Amino acid sequence: MHARLLKTMGRIIALGAVAMLSVALSAQTASTGKAASNDSPSKWDIFAGYSYFAPSGSVTTAISTTSTVTDKYKAANVGSDFSVAYYFNKYVGAQAELGEHAWGSGGSAVLPNNGGFLTYSAGLIARYPMENITPFVHALAGATYIGGPDSQANAWGPALTVGGGLDYATPFFHHRLGIRLFQADYQYMHADFGPATQILGGRANIDAVNLSTGLVLHVGSIAPPPPVTLACSASVSSIFPGEPVTVTATAGSVEPKLNVIYSWTGEGVTGNGTTATVATTNLAAGSYTVKATVKEGKPGKEGLKPGQEASCSSNFTVKAFEPPTISCSASPNTIKPGQTAAVTATGVSPQNRPLTYSYSATAGSVTGNGSSATFNSEGAPTGAAGITCKVTDDKGQVATADTSVTVVAPYVAPTPHAQALCSISFAKDAKRPTRVDNEAKACLDEVALDLQRTADAKAVVVGEADAKEKAITAKEQAKAAKHPKAKTKVELFDAQRAVNTKDYLVTDKGIEASRITVATGSTEGQTVENYLVPAGATFANDVKGTSPLAETTVKADVRKPLAEKHHKKAAK
Repeated sequence: MHARLLKTMGRIIALGAVAMLSVALSAQTASTGKAASNDSPSKWDIFAGYSYFAPSGSVTTAISTTSTVTDKYKAANVGSDFSVAYYFNKYVGAQAELGEHAWGSGGSAVLPNNGGFLTYSAGLIARYPMENITPFVHALAGATYIGGPDSQANAWGPALTVGGGLDYATPFFHHRLGIRLFQADYQYMHADFGPATQILGGRANIDAVNLSTGLVLHVGSIAPPPPVTLACSASVSSIFPGEPVTVTATAGSVEPKLNVIYSWTGEGVTGNGTTATVATTNLAAGSYTVKATVKEGKPGKEGLKPGQEASCSSNFTVKAFEPPTISCSASPNTIKPGQTAAVTATGVSPQNRPLTYSYSATAGSVTGNGSSATFNSEGAPTGAAGITCKVTDDKGQVATADTSVTVVAPYVAPTPHAQALCSISFAKDAKRPTRVDNEAKACLDEVALDLQRTADAKAVVVGEADAKEKAITAKEQAKAAKHPKAKTKVELFDAQRAVNTKDYLVTDKGIEASRITVATGSTEGQTVENYLVPAGATFANDVKGTSPLAETTVKADVRKPLAEKHHKKAAK
């Protein structure tokens, strides 16, 4: 009988829920305003409704000392859910829930015996309010008081719940009454009824589906008050420097009971309350922004909460006076060193501002402070001398123009310089290290041709000696100084090479001896360097490190071939 009654009650509640859903849907169609779930989400949601509970689990227990029986839980058609949710903000809150379910086959079919479920749980809930509906999900944990599927005594155990649902906001009671179209949860429960070896013992691990529907009462509101607004406007949009600018700020949605403060920023801006002024005298031309900020709140805490601060800005432009223009010319524009030229400048100010002239030049000098000046080329090098004409108005705006005067000078021929010709090596003939051999003739023939082509040029022949030769010379000089009567021969390798080279050019090539000068150098090597010195060139200035040689101290060697035995030794 109890089972029939419970089934009948379940059908009635289900039909009632369907009827409430139909009413809600029709109300949604008729309503033209937005539901409160989107505009002003509730702070509290209180739910009560019918619940269908479908557990999946069993308990194995002993019915005697030698046998066991396994009983399974059956669905509970009649049950109820009650929950309270408190939201911290529009989306997230905390929830506490109470669920009661009893299954109706056998036994008394009522709490607390024979398969009843009493669940207490709490956790977090998250929602997403939309115009008329609000989907939600939650995760809860708690305890459950479970009866066995047979006649086990009720036992406490843990319970975990994960699920979600969908609420519909009706237009009734200013959208405070809603319908939970459905709530679908998965629940895990565990209960220990004692050792399975005892009669009415065993353990239950239950996976359950809990489906609920019912009514939701929305209490309170977490919608913030309208945020404060601020609008700015400037008294003028464009000015010239020195003209006044005033900016006004107008705040909206200000709470009368709260304190309001204003602040201003911007170049040259001084603000006091809702009005600010701008000092424009020293502002350069361009666009400027004045920004205002308003904050409301309790004294000392203005602007700390969302919506209690707003900003606005207003722009204005500072116009500049048009700059002057100038043209510049010089006459004549070609002069000789020391001469002058007249410079004429013509400046124009679009607003007829007073003008001041000044001049400058890249070379020479310019004198004058009016529209006419004089360029003096004294001290200026040859070439173009740039002249800049400058005009400045009383606002400090500047314009410039350029012209030039070319300073020309008589042609001056370039200074000639000594030219290095070929060099001769004396390193191959160890027996005669100062002899001009046949290899050297090719070089000296070219030297002779250069002298013949340039009749007014001369040649300088510079002899060099290596370190070994210099050591021999130094040793012989020391010996001669120590024994002056011994008539020790001193070998001057570098000087001898220079004299022998000149002798070849004079004797073999027919060059006049006065056109050839001999010298010794400081470079190490068994060589002779030949230089062509054009008329007007100074060899000593062009080639450093040489010493003129007195030809009376060194005589040219007679060019003789080596004796035959020397050639044979060389061949070996």
